[in-house]
Amino acid sequence: MRDVTAGSESVLELLPMVFADPGEARARAEHVLRAAPSPVHASVAHQVLGIWQRDFGDLRIALRHLRRARDLAARAESADREADVLATLGVALVHAGRTRQGLASFERGVARGSGHTRARVLYRRAYVWWVLGRHREALDDVRRALPVLRQAADDIWTARALTLRATVHLALGAVDRAVADFTAAERLWDTTGQEHDKADAVESRGLAAFRSGDIPAALRLLDEAEERYAKLGTPTYNLSIRRCEVLMAAGLAPEALAEADAAIALLDRMGGQSTRKAELLLAASWAARSAGDAHTAIARAAVAVRLFAAQRRSWWETHARLVLLEARVAAGRRSGRMVADAAAVAERLDSFGSPAAPEASLLAGRIALALGWTADAERHLAVAARSRHGGPPTARMTGWVAQALRARAAGSRRGVLEACRRGLDVLDDHRMTLGASELRAHATAQGAELAALAQEVSLAQGGPRRLLGWSERWRATVLSAPPTRPPDDRALLSGLTAYREIAARAEAARMQGRPVPALEREQRRLEREIRSRTRHMGGAAADAGDRLDVGRLLDRLGDGRLVELAVVEGRVHVLLCGQGRVRRFTGGSLAEAVAEAEHVQAGLRRLAHPGAEARLPLVEAAGRRLQELLLAGAVPQLGSGPVVIVPPGALHRVPWALLPALRERVLSVSPSAGSWLRAHETAPPPDGRPVLVRGPGLATGGAEVPELADRYGTATVLEGEAAQVPRVLAELDGAGLAHLAAHGTFRADSPLFSALRMADGPLIVHDFERLARSPYRIILSSCDTARLASVGADELLGLVTALLPLGTAGVVASSAPVNDAAVVPLMLSLHKGLGAGLSLAEALRDARAALPGDALHQATGWAFAAFGAA
Repeated sequence: MRDVTAGSESVLELLPMVFADPGEARARAEHVLRAAPSPVHASVAHQVLGIWQRDFGDLRIALRHLRRARDLAARAESADREADVLATLGVALVHAGRTRQGLASFERGVARGSGHTRARVLYRRAYVWWVLGRHREALDDVRRALPVLRQAADDIWTARALTLRATVHLALGAVDRAVADFTAAERLWDTTGQEHDKADAVESRGLAAFRSGDIPAALRLLDEAEERYAKLGTPTYNLSIRRCEVLMAAGLAPEALAEADAAIALLDRMGGQSTRKAELLLAASWAARSAGDAHTAIARAAVAVRLFAAQRRSWWETHARLVLLEARVAAGRRSGRMVADAAAVAERLDSFGSPAAPEASLLAGRIALALGWTADAERHLAVAARSRHGGPPTARMTGWVAQALRARAAGSRRGVLEACRRGLDVLDDHRMTLGASELRAHATAQGAELAALAQEVSLAQGGPRRLLGWSERWRATVLSAPPTRPPDDRALLSGLTAYREIAARAEAARMQGRPVPALEREQRRLEREIRSRTRHMGGAAADAGDRLDVGRLLDRLGDGRLVELAVVEGRVHVLLCGQGRVRRFTGGSLAEAVAEAEHVQAGLRRLAHPGAEARLPLVEAAGRRLQELLLAGAVPQLGSGPVVIVPPGALHRVPWALLPALRERVLSVSPSAGSWLRAHETAPPPDGRPVLVRGPGLATGGAEVPELADRYGTATVLEGEAAQVPRVLAELDGAGLAHLAAHGTFRADSPLFSALRMADGPLIVHDFERLARSPYRIILSSCDTARLASVGADELLGLVTALLPLGTAGVVASSAPVNDAAVVPLMLSLHKGLGAGLSLAEALRDARAALPGDALHQATGWAFAAFGAA
């Protein structure tokens, strides 16, 4: 270690080193203290250790070091040294929640310091004003500090001041000013070795990208900042707070809650900053409220309010009170006092210049409406509605929701529909900036209320065609445009390959009965990495896809029928399209239908094994009940032609072929009428080559594949070592027909990691999304390949929905466990029908009819469905 006790200059170098190489700075400061230093040198060393403990360790230890540094500076009779330490101590005291003492320390520091040192003290007080939410005072102190720092050619502190000013601008909604300051600061950081400050600059640019509405860029920059912090070995509490905000805007509230809670636990273990804990609690409460967990939100927000109040942080306390009120309303509480409280919060937020003010006014209006206070509701909603014409997408969405509620209260059907249309247009524009299908799907949750309001009004005062239009307006939107594909992203390709290898090793170890915790940890790490990289992709589509043309739909149906099930206020409404018109029939309760569908799924699971024949009558009876709930009076009007079922996300696991009225029909399922129409109009590829894939570990060994290979003659057959993911993807790209006999696994926790098992590991949804064009027709012959996760407003994620936007016009897959041996004759009959020129739905109908009449084979036939229109 170089000698750091030789002179004042070398010891003073330790202060900037804390943010360039924190670990080395700490070690050198401890070395100084062991060498019987002078009071000035000892003061510097204790200050360095105090900064390290304040930002990366135990705040109580930090305060001991900083008080010692202050006393040593006073003993050395160095006014500037004392002023510098008083500023560092002031920051630590505020972070410890001792706001009055911290501000008093700053007052003494400003009085003791002069010139350059005083400017540094003013910068740090500006930082504290920002922590306290007192943005005007923060800007005033930065304005006083910056000219002096620039005149002294102090690039490090000038860059810090610019970064702080940019952060304050963001809090006030001045994004352009913030970006200009961040850019100027980053130019200065490039001339220094301050690695921690550089990481902070990247983090700040991530926040600016988020405020500008670019969520993929925000996630990419925050991930980059985290990597930089990890190399320095420093905690990332502030980064966690910012990422929570971005994750929630992306519709990923459960992830945000998990991140905030993990950061709180780490902070508690380390004895870290009280201010950071309060901010993390606020983030956790906000995430819990967005995730639908009102009681957790109330608990977290209540503690945050108390901490902010004790810390004298009015700006933050007011935001926490807003979340607390929203969570209490979500838990079912309503009162006149809450209207007044929400209005008071809105007024305070508006005085702070906070973008959240309209949200508080909207809350006050909602509570007033629920209490029947129409005049009060109108007053608060009118204030909230002003935000619809400007600001970030979330603020404009808030404004349009308020406008829709105003129109409904005034009895204006046209006003409600116009507000819903304009609000969903805003969300469409925002959603299409996202490249990842996962983010697009989750983002739709923000439009759920507007879509529901429009459906309610259309049901009450519009015709069936209007209700169909609004049902389609916010259904399966993720299928309206392909996800962005990054063919040159080598890091993503490398991550997918590594994930596949680790997953294969873990599966092999499980089969041998060996423990796999280390492999599972690595698999989860790689999943996080892949998920992060796909989320970094920006949207490439120019718009949100075509709106449904009902006339074109009716024309393309011919003598067939399309049955779209719309859910309004918990009840199913059957929209029957065909014969040139749309008719509506009232169905049953959605909750009852979902419960019945779960009973059916349990019955099919049992029937997949021999010896469960006694369950067959129960399953068939459940099918009849489902028909009463879901098709109701539409059954006599289904005609004799093909039927397309368009269910809501909650009913995606219904085995529709089990319903008596549909058993002998040409039947297909589609996530939306619009996606069926696009599939119907998708042209097959010119060569139409078939590809047959046989994965490992099937009970029958994929017995249908050799016979299909003989039948097709020219088919590409991939089995054994040839059935590895890269080769399989290469052959599937642009194929006319693909038959994949491979074990399927569905991941409800992370549907885009649902997979088919290949020779070298899992073929996951993320792999399929890299195809330039997926096969025109795909047959997935194993269990659970049609299982999907319902996310967002009414979106479905899984293998089937990943394929439909990529050029696949039709898929046959199973939504339940099936008997491998019983699948073989079903698949052979299905391909026989395709060879005769039938569609997937026609061939599947005939294949079911050709099966033996026993319970096992009947259940196998019901488990499979044809999706799309090929």
